[in-house]
Amino acid sequence: MGKPTGFMEYQRETPSKRHPLERLKDWQEFEIPLSEERLQIQGARCMDCGIPFCHTGALLGGMAAGCPIHNLIPEWNDLVYQGLWEQAFLRLYKTNNFPEFTGRVCPAPCEGSCTLGMLEPPVAIKSIERAIIDRAYAEGWMRPRPPQRRTGKRVAIVGSGPAGLACADQLNRAGHHVTVFERADRVGGLLMYGIPNMKLDKSLVQRRIDLMVEEGVEFVVNCEVGKDLPAQKLREDFDAVVLCGGATRPRDLPVEGRDLQGIHFAVEFLTANTRRLLDGEARRPDFISAKGLDVIVIGGGDTGTDCVGTALRHGCKSLVQFEILPEPPRERPPDNPWPEWPRVLRVDYGQEEAIARDGADPRIYCIMTQKFVGDEQGRVKEVHTVQVEWVTGSNGSRPHPRPIPGTERVWPAQLVLLAMGFLGPEQTLIEQLGLEQDRRSNVKAAYGRFATSVEGVFAAGDMRRGQSLVVWAIAEGRGAAREVDRYLMGETMLP
Repeated sequence: MGKPTGFMEYQRETPSKRHPLERLKDWQEFEIPLSEERLQIQGARCMDCGIPFCHTGALLGGMAAGCPIHNLIPEWNDLVYQGLWEQAFLRLYKTNNFPEFTGRVCPAPCEGSCTLGMLEPPVAIKSIERAIIDRAYAEGWMRPRPPQRRTGKRVAIVGSGPAGLACADQLNRAGHHVTVFERADRVGGLLMYGIPNMKLDKSLVQRRIDLMVEEGVEFVVNCEVGKDLPAQKLREDFDAVVLCGGATRPRDLPVEGRDLQGIHFAVEFLTANTRRLLDGEARRPDFISAKGLDVIVIGGGDTGTDCVGTALRHGCKSLVQFEILPEPPRERPPDNPWPEWPRVLRVDYGQEEAIARDGADPRIYCIMTQKFVGDEQGRVKEVHTVQVEWVTGSNGSRPHPRPIPGTERVWPAQLVLLAMGFLGPEQTLIEQLGLEQDRRSNVKAAYGRFATSVEGVFAAGDMRRGQSLVVWAIAEGRGAAREVDRYLMGETMLP
């Protein structure tokens, strides 16, 4: 701890952002990094708190409290304060394979569990993390580190999202020959196609992939295991298989009119947009455009926000975001104490941009879609809704929404985006391998072991635990790699 009184002397400061109306004109990242001096001051705010809950990685109230990958946050905060940036990078890289991703897209459960956050705004951990890794690339500290020896063991990884990449990176460090299979035309999974460029520049994803290739990891794209390549073939050709295919079945909205044109899952919309951005308009003329349309986003999470920001950049005519749940409170409620993740109202980048352009927050709470209505050509033109109240049954059952009579409304809409989360993994690969599943349809594999019901087959990430955060996927990938290494070698030195 470099400055014992730093948390009393300095205020929290995070990177500023380009003005919302300015950033709506492009697809570039919009945060303006803090100077080195100001970052050192932020590092000085880290307390000698005794028990650093920021890196506990526990689950409290069903949410992450602290960092799931157990980043050594107080250590690199102190090193940044002292100006020892390379040492800070080495401490950060010890636990996190991809700080350039988490430093941009992670909601920072570490900050929600910061001890200082009980009384003051928490330490700006996420901003410091991003600054460390960005500097590591700029200074050349982040370079290929191929293993000194190879074990001769071959591992296949299905899926190149954050779990698959973390697993591949760790197993490659252990000296195994790793091949990652990806069904899309580019590596990265949701990092490449599920997160818009303004949140995570795709050149940063590709930069990390290129480094992994230099270290010896092999990537096979345009290959869907279970379709283009029989799943059993992997078991025959590799010593171990790790499934990191994600939870890619989106939750649907089975109401009247769902089959109308112009109603899309959020992932379709976001993926098509990123492909067009990377390939050029000439090669992707059929992307889903929101230009000049009345757009309704159904779903209030991160994916919904990404749809809002993307539709605004297209130049939509109007935009509304529906959320069936009540508006979160401004302050922590009594049943949401520290160090749990604070369930409070936040205004994310998409809402900031909508407020700047249209003058109002696009979110409407406690609203339920009743049906879609189309025009003569079979395209959606209206969304019919009703306001709801959340009630608990007389027997103490879980709260459920109850329509409020007289609150019906009709909304104009030529584009509807469904961003209501995901139900679980796709079934083809699971069925081919004959894997056991849990009650939520995820691949059944105990946390900490990651071994499935089939010998030599492991599972990690959203495919095992269900839809979750990027940082949890990285933690799962690292954990699975450790168990695969143990399975192959009888013991493991992987962290």
